[in-house]
Order: sequence, then C-alpha cells, then structure tokens
Amino acid sequence: MTKKDTLFYALLGAFAAAVAYTIWIIFMHTPTAQAEAGGLAQKIFYFHVGVAMAIYVTGGACFLASAIYLVRPSEAANAWARAGSDCAALFGTLVLCSGPLWAKKAWGVYWVWDPQLTTLLLSVLIYWAICLLRAFAGDGGAERRFAAALGVMGTVNLPIIYFSVQKWGGNHPTVIREGGGGLDPSMKPAFRWGVLTMTILLPIVLLWLRSRLALLQANMERTWQEALTRGLVDDADDLETP
Repeated sequence: MTKKDTLFYALLGAFAAAVAYTIWIIFMHTPTAQAEAGGLAQKIFYFHVGVAMAIYVTGGACFLASAIYLVRPSEAANAWARAGSDCAALFGTLVLCSGPLWAKKAWGVYWVWDPQLTTLLLSVLIYWAICLLRAFAGDGGAERRFAAALGVMGTVNLPIIYFSVQKWGGNHPTVIREGGGGLDPSMKPAFRWGVLTMTILLPIVLLWLRSRLALLQANMERTWQEALTRGLVDDADDLETP
C-alpha cells in the first residue's frame, strides 16, 4: 500500500466517522424547526446546503482542470476535468432531489421557477451534457477539448447561482442567502458538521476516486493500443480473460 493509498483510506475513514456524527447530532441534539419551516423535513437543510456548496468545489475542480487541459493537454488534467464534471453533475442532482422534499413541506410546492433554482438547473444540465459527451462521443483529442471548453463554460454559470438570490430575489429562506448567519445557536453545530462532511470531505473523496478511475481507464486504453500496434493481439476479444 502506497502513501497515497494510506492517505485516501484515512480520508475515507474520516468521512465515514463525520457522516455518522453528523446524523447523530442532527437527529439527537438539534431541535425540530417550526411547522412553517418544514418541521422534521427541515433537517434536510443540514445536508442540502452542504451538498449545494459542494457543487462549487467540484465545479471549481472541473474549471481548473479543464483550463489546464486546454493550455497543456495531459492525462492527469483530463482525468480531473472528467472527475469534476461527473461529481458536479452528481451533487447538482442531489440538490435538485433533496430541495423539493423540503420545499413541499415549507412552501407547499415541489418546484417554482425561482432564479436560483433555474440557474442551478442550467448548470446541472451543462454538467450532465459533459458527462454524456465524454461517455458517447469518444475519447479523442477533439472530443476532450470540446468537453474541457464546455467545462469552463459551465463553471462560469456557478457565480450566477450564488448572486441570483441577492440580485433578483426568490423563495429561498433568508438564512440561506446570508450563508447561515441567521441560524439559531442550537442549529449551528449541525450546520457546520453538515458543511464539513458534504462540502469538504465527500467531494475530495469522490474527486480522488473518479480521477483515479479515469487515469486507470486511460492507461488500459493506451496499453491496448500499444498491443494492437505491435501485433500482440488481433482485436479486443483477445484481451478478454477466460
């Protein structure tokens, strides 16, 4: 086991412990909100906000890696760009699924065309478009550059999500607009642990896993192509193990 493996498993263990503690503190030591705030459903808030902020972390990783790939293409930059877009699509989908469950209890509807929700939906669709492009359009140089350019463009929309509530208003609670500053003191520990778990630890674990998988896939493809070039195999079927 390498030092990187040891570090990864330590990080994974820290995430598992943090998740368990976060769930415990949310349901055992955090009061239930009033009915107009969603009641028990309001506890989704402690995960929902952290997952929403994780979009900025993973989207930022996609932006940086994509920009680096456009300037100086490499397997590592492509792997991290792919990891960033995949994880951003995942976290965005989690936000779009968890938010309506709370909104139905708090506002009486699952979805409204709120400025923040609309811009978030646009970003999620862009990241899913990148995932589909990479999955079905091939893995050539042109396809990679187009996916990287789309990754840069998709991340540009992320600041619009944040500022949309401040500039155009919307239905999101004021406490979210102000970054949690209006929380009752009894709710702050659960909120902070939710952010630590979902915004920091989980994105790092998933980005690390996805980028490593992308690098392994690239190495396998390169090995296969070299074998074909040298005539060691006739086709892909020859590489299959019995």
